[in-house]
Amino acid sequence: MGLIGTILGAGGAAARVGEAVGGVAEVFVGNRAEREADASSRALATVAEFGAEFARAPAGRWDGFVNGLNRLPRPLLALGTLGLFAYAMAAPAGFSIRMQGLALVPEPLWWLLGAVVSFYFGARELHHQRSRTLPKLAAGLAAARPLPRPAATEPATAPEPSTAAIDPDDNAAVEEWRRLRT
Repeated sequence: MGLIGTILGAGGAAARVGEAVGGVAEVFVGNRAEREADASSRALATVAEFGAEFARAPAGRWDGFVNGLNRLPRPLLALGTLGLFAYAMAAPAGFSIRMQGLALVPEPLWWLLGAVVSFYFGARELHHQRSRTLPKLAAGLAAARPLPRPAATEPATAPEPSTAAIDPDDNAAVEEWRRLRT
């Protein structure tokens, strides 16, 4: 178009009209690169706030005592079960009387006991899982930085997203199989 524009004398005018149209379009649509940079910085700020919410407070005596109590049930259950075997061998008559008493416990109460124990151990496991992943997340956030904002003189030509970014169900292997099948 450079040669034709020079011959017809419309090269500079066409460029100015193109810039004006681009400026007007940016007023209505906005700059895509700036939107993506804003979204990136908002996402990083949200995750940083979430990580700060779960930051560990300095542990004192009370926290140490409560953590010690929270660690007791598992060893007590394991040692209690071994103790039952020892009790069954040491005093079979007393053991059989107590087991008959356990047989009289109604089934809904056993379900309730199972739910309480399951929720207790599930909550403890979830707590430990969160405490293992949040420091990694915080370290990743410290290394991450928001996307740089484009300079005002840069043209806002961001690459088009891939089909995998648009359609999460996109599978290259399935697409190739369909193409080969036809």
